Amino acid sequence: MPICRIVLCAAAITIAAVSLANARPDTRNMTCAQTQALIQTQHAAVLATGPNTYDRYIRQFGNECDAPYVPMVAYVPTSDGQCMVYQCEEPSPQVGY
Repeated sequence: MPICRIVLCAAAITIAAVSLANARPDTRNMTCAQTQALIQTQHAAVLATGPNTYDRYIRQFGNECDAPYVPMVAYVPTSDGQCMVYQCEEPSPQVGY
């Protein structure tokens, strides 16, 4: 009986993990306008950009980035081409100061 419980628990965990992985919105299945609207309404969103790639994208104006990170332009693939979005990145040091 304990083996049966272990197998059932393992199966449940596997199904949950697959469901969570598939739940992430994929920019390749959305237009640029849909991608930007999703980010704007949620303020930040983790989006898939490929079969094994994903990242967190944010709205341009807001406080979604922790210091010292700032919103920087990024491009993601969408169904209608490359789309400009923002993600938190550490700013480049200024030269000459």
